[in-house]
Amino acid sequence: MGVFPSDHVITDTATYSDLLRTAFQAAESGSIAVLGVAPRWAETGYGYIEFGAGAQPGAVSDVQSFREKPDAATAARYVESGRFFWNAGMFFWKARVVMENLRRHLPTTAALLDGLPCFGSPEFAPALAKTFPQCENISIDYAVLEKTRAVVGVPCPEFGWNDVGSWEALYDLLPRDEAGNVSRTELLPSDSSGNFVYSGGKLVALLGVDDLVVVDTPDVLLIAKRNRSQQVGELVKRLESQKRDELL
Repeated sequence: MGVFPSDHVITDTATYSDLLRTAFQAAESGSIAVLGVAPRWAETGYGYIEFGAGAQPGAVSDVQSFREKPDAATAARYVESGRFFWNAGMFFWKARVVMENLRRHLPTTAALLDGLPCFGSPEFAPALAKTFPQCENISIDYAVLEKTRAVVGVPCPEFGWNDVGSWEALYDLLPRDEAGNVSRTELLPSDSSGNFVYSGGKLVALLGVDDLVVVDTPDVLLIAKRNRSQQVGELVKRLESQKRDELL
């Protein structure tokens, strides 16, 4: 089995296909395999996979550790070391292997899953809808990968990966003007560079500002430093705590 997030862009599909073959071969041997994306900058919005010093790009390697989203200084050290790769959330395993690990490390959820009807039977979908909310709310990284000895990884060479989960990632994908500005609306920049602007058809004028995200929607205006766009989730949590559901 392969697990793939749905909001990613991959441009070098030939290289990616080769990496998938390597990961699936590792899973076929009974390991849980993960892909590590070569970091292009010191990102604080992603988790990291640490490989051993002798790991070769594109080859199966031992995973030393999984690290959660770091602060800026720690992320810079990770990238400088050359041993840390972004955790893109792509996992490969046999169903038997992942279930064995769930029974060992997450037994309550495993028992619920073991009680489901056979996949493909008419009873499966309604049973899953009833059972899923009862499962523990924890990522597979925490539940299994950080605890099992069965995990290996593939530190990947560049294959055109981008997680379209932040304004920074979207900026990285779209064409820019000569000053590095990206706009989805009419833009009038002056002495301004590296900005991302979305404003639903409204003319936006920029004067003497750099590396900003400006997003104007009918109910919210967001202005942020581009390198902090991953932290928008913190604002969402504040709105949730204030019960501003109309803005979510």
